[in-house]
Formats: sequence, C-alpha cells, structure tokens
Amino acid sequence: MVGFAHTWGEHRVFFRKPDDQRVFSLPASWTDVEAPDAFVVMSAGRSVFRPADLLALADLLDGLRPPTRARGVRRTMPGM
Repeated sequence: MVGFAHTWGEHRVFFRKPDDQRVFSLPASWTDVEAPDAFVVMSAGRSVFRPADLLALADLLDGLRPPTRARGVRRTMPGM
C-alpha cells in the first residue's frame, strides 16, 4: 500500500504491484482499510446490496430510460 486518500468523491487506497512502478487505486470500501459498512454488519450476510447502492442503481436506470409520452391522453383540435 502506497497511500490512502479522499479522491474522486470517495476514499481510495493506492498501491503498487510487485515489480511494477505504476500506482493503482481501488475504492477503500473494497478493502479492509476502512471499518465495515454498518448496514453490511447489521444485515449479517442476509442482504447482498446496501440501500445506498440500490438507490444509485435506480437513479442510473432512470437516466437510461428514454422519455415517454403520457399515455391515454389524446390531443384534439377544436372543430372549425
């Protein structure tokens, strides 16, 4: 491990691979550097996803969905 810092909006762990001078990074939550997430501890393995991750996924999916027109509403032109 080379370092630990808050970058790119999250805590990250910086490291080098053996025989490699490049520095790589991972989210600290993927390692044991940070304390375990409280939700993960309380769910005791009964939940695969954290609520924050599910909400982020829902936002992502909403952003990918093409806009839709209102259904069941027809535009009518007044008779002339």
